[in-house]
Amino acid sequence: MTKITKKRKDALSKIDIAKTYSLKEASEVVKEISKFNFDASIDLAVRLGVDPKKADQNVRGIVTLPNGTGKDIKVLALVTPDKEKEAQDAGADYVGLDEFLQKIKDGWTNVDVIITMPSVMGKLGPLGKILGPRGLMPNPKTGTVTMDVAKAVSEVKAGKIDFKVEKTGIIHASIGKVSFDADKIYENSLELIQNIIKLKPNSSKGTYLKSISMSSTMSPGINIDTNI
Repeated sequence: MTKITKKRKDALSKIDIAKTYSLKEASEVVKEISKFNFDASIDLAVRLGVDPKKADQNVRGIVTLPNGTGKDIKVLALVTPDKEKEAQDAGADYVGLDEFLQKIKDGWTNVDVIITMPSVMGKLGPLGKILGPRGLMPNPKTGTVTMDVAKAVSEVKAGKIDFKVEKTGIIHASIGKVSFDADKIYENSLELIQNIIKLKPNSSKGTYLKSISMSSTMSPGINIDTNI
């Protein structure tokens, strides 16, 4: 039998697991139950009434969180020499092309987002088996394959994230840190949820937002009212 730690017992004592909280309430409670000696991430888990196996119900999108993610996002810009300065000035952590393609081929994936240009995508194809499972493959739909490299880098650094429904019908996304004010947690969460609502497939029948849960890295989940 799994032993419940003292901190988890304390966290559980501060929430009513049978209650459905408003998004504002949850944004306050998650801070109360996340008393750790590190700045934990706060995540949302949104269960959708879709069948991800169907192409037209494979919900995917991008959103710029108004208060950023609270994370230091490491960005690799795979660009041609004429775009290198543009990427560097925008704040990319790593900039280059062939040397980084080789590093990735050798197993290096120490970045959070890769931004590239349409003309470079052909070189990334053979690396799909490495980048795909890690969610690092650039995609025009998420704005990571573009000629406007500076804009793409700046947006990612400012809090732009992409989200995608998993095979289980759930979207998981990190929307901030425990150190954020409750209002900032609320604003980021609302922005993500509203964007997910806008992407409801026409072919999706019945309840679209089935459940929403908020938690920090080591806290229990807080059930949230889906009537946002």
